[in-house]
Amino acid sequence: MNENFVHKWKSQVKKGTLAFIALNVLKDHEFYGYELIEQIKKHTQIEIAEGTLYPLMNRLKKENLVTSKWVEQDSGIPRKYYTLTASGEETLLQMRTFWFDLENSIKKISK
Repeated sequence: MNENFVHKWKSQVKKGTLAFIALNVLKDHEFYGYELIEQIKKHTQIEIAEGTLYPLMNRLKKENLVTSKWVEQDSGIPRKYYTLTASGEETLLQMRTFWFDLENSIKKISK
């Protein structure tokens, strides 16, 4: 088995699906950055670092898929909370349709 190839492939799959995963996690709830990382870890097998998450969230914000707001805390520093926008919800629906079609196609050819 070519473990190096599989490792690189997994990395590319992770990169290609991380936006989809983040939007899905934000679908029904707003989270601040660390919570979002924890939710991604909880629901997937993906380890994501802050150095990966925050640039992704900035790209999603520039695309108007998420919005963010700073919330003051009783103790400690303020937290930036992320929420899906209406455009983010519509985009997520399109992404889901593509994902499920792709998943079904892969299942058909990999039996």
